[in-house]
Formats: sequence, C-alpha cells, structure tokens
Amino acid sequence: METTNPKSEPTIMKLKPIEATPESFKEFGQVIESSPDGEKFGPNDAQLDLSKGIPRFYIMNLQSRTLKFSTITHHASVTQCLGSIGGNVWYLGVAKPSLVDSEEVKKDKGKTAAVESRFGHFYVPQAIDDVHVFRISGPKFIKLNVGTWHAGPLFKADAMDFYNLELSDTNVVDHTTHSFKENGVIFSFDD
Repeated sequence: METTNPKSEPTIMKLKPIEATPESFKEFGQVIESSPDGEKFGPNDAQLDLSKGIPRFYIMNLQSRTLKFSTITHHASVTQCLGSIGGNVWYLGVAKPSLVDSEEVKKDKGKTAAVESRFGHFYVPQAIDDVHVFRISGPKFIKLNVGTWHAGPLFKADAMDFYNLELSDTNVVDHTTHSFKENGVIFSFDD
C-alpha cells in the first residue's frame, strides 16, 4: 500500500506593525504628510523618479486584502506613491531594496546570491527576517524608493480606494515578485 506524506502546514510568521513616520520608514522610502500651501519644494516632499516612462496617477479599488501575505514585489525602475482615500488605516509589508548592479554580478561570476528577474535586472531575494509591516493612518501617503519590496496595501475593511502614482506600464514591464510560499512561510499580523 502506497502512502503519501500529508502536506505540512505553512509557518505563520507573526509581525508587529510599526507606525509609519518619516523616521521609522526612511530605509524604505518616505512618509509624506500635509504641508502649508505655497511652501517651497524640499526634502519633506516626495523625491520621485518617474524618468523612465509616462507617469500614471490613478485611483485603484482593492477588495479583500486581509492582514496576511506570502509574496512581495518590487519595481526596479520607478518610485511609487500609495495613499488611502480618506486617510483610513492601512498596512504595507516592506523590505529594503536589494537590487544588484549587473556589472557586479559579472565580476562575481556567480558567487553572489543574485537572481536575474524576467525583466533583466538583478536582485538578492529577501530573507524572512528582513520583512516588516507598517501601519499608515491619517492624511499621509507613502513613497516607496526604487526597488523597495512591498506587499499591499492591506486592510481590515472589505474594500478601500487608494491613489497610486507609478508609470503607465509598471505592472507590465517592472513587476518582480518573490514568494515566501516556497519556504512554507506566510506573514500575518494584527493591530
């Protein structure tokens, strides 16, 4: 009689949300808060890189984005801005950018853990311990640095609307995803 091993249950990694502030989020991008009308451009404004295409600013409706994830994504060619319409609370899983210059990969001759994306750039897959969750509340938005890994927006409501600034073809030509499911890991959190 043939027996099969039952599939093992995934490991649930419980994360504690960190309140997103300009200081707490600086390794991943910026938290942009309101400023007086007429204030001159400065370091508290979103430092954008939209130079590799046509910017797209739109409202996206998301549904059923529970407080767990097993994949993260990065964009190697553009910054991205996300914010909830109405300032409702939402969450974003993140990890620092891990892009690797292609010349470094050639010099290392396969010694690095770099992987080539389907879009031709190189990156080092994120370790489980490098993933964090941020809580975003009130009238502010998040600017993600080029290459910042992210999962979300995630939220408790059934549906939410978000404004999103990226390039018109970001999700077609610059959308690299890493799955932790292969390692049997799901990230989860409560507020």
